[in-house]
Amino acid sequence: MTMLSRSVTRLASAAPRSGVRALSSTALQQSATPSMGDISPSRTTVDEFNRKQQQFREQLIKAQKEREARALARQEPAASTSSPATGKTQAASQTANETTGTAAQSKEHQSERKSGALTNLIYGTKEGREMDAQIEASFSQVLARGKYVHSIVFHEVKPDKVDEYVELVGQWYPKMANLPENKVHLVGSWRTEVGDCDTFVHIWEYQKYEGYHDSRHQITHHPEFADFDRKLAMLINSKKISLMQEFSFWPTTPPRQLGGVFELRSYTLHPGNLLEWETHWRRGLKARREVMEGVGAWFVQIGELNTVHHLWQFANLEERRARREQSWSVEGWSDTVHKTVPLIQEMKSRVLIPMPWSPVA
Repeated sequence: MTMLSRSVTRLASAAPRSGVRALSSTALQQSATPSMGDISPSRTTVDEFNRKQQQFREQLIKAQKEREARALARQEPAASTSSPATGKTQAASQTANETTGTAAQSKEHQSERKSGALTNLIYGTKEGREMDAQIEASFSQVLARGKYVHSIVFHEVKPDKVDEYVELVGQWYPKMANLPENKVHLVGSWRTEVGDCDTFVHIWEYQKYEGYHDSRHQITHHPEFADFDRKLAMLINSKKISLMQEFSFWPTTPPRQLGGVFELRSYTLHPGNLLEWETHWRRGLKARREVMEGVGAWFVQIGELNTVHHLWQFANLEERRARREQSWSVEGWSDTVHKTVPLIQEMKSRVLIPMPWSPVA
């Protein structure tokens, strides 16, 4: 099953705003920080996770089919209004294009006959120039995915201030995400259970870079922002932010509540290998999604460059182990690993627990 477009009907309870994805969020009910101990390891919990996962995917497919049907219905009236004159114009245009194409081919052949050792030395071979053009075009596509920009925020919280941090951010983040004028969507908030503990991870979604700037301006000028920022500074040791774009083959999931745990896998690639990574993972994700539930994949454009983040969701850690082992039996996965491992300079894995206000949990 391939990953469907993000434009599906949002499953959140809140009504969607124009240009911004719907946010499902509840106010923080308690200050106790969520942990692995809150997640039941029972078989019943695993079955419930799988049931919700199946239901979520079926809803995505249904929404996709409904959109396609509406698009087809809009196209049919337009096609029926085409006049005979339009057909004649199209035929004339086609004849002109064929004539132009023939002339271009003749010019190309002449150019090939003129090429020699010196020309190839200066400009490269014809095959090499074509390959360079393809690579350049592909990079342009990779670096301009869609209309969304995402930020990933890491807060290293002081160990004795975790509960205060949870209470402060648990009130502020949903409030900012639900204000229409901020034009921002909170993908999710998580606490690190395994990895750099007492570190909280937040992913936000904006309408391109213009939207990011507008959103930051709106939030910074909110009358309560200065007080929030002052309190936050007293609770954390450090803050790290990167701006990312999602890979087109792996759109970020809309809000959902499946339960379980998350794994954030972060890869630092050798410079210049992003395109190759994207190519192999485009195939590899199809194999992985047969046994695992992906949340999203992003590459950093501003911040920690040459970094890629993949976010996965599992019922529990035992299910994570079983699903990862099962991946090796799916055709195409071993080939993806074989071709992507040499591209990696450094990698890191974090086990995350979703916060009570997280839309994706």
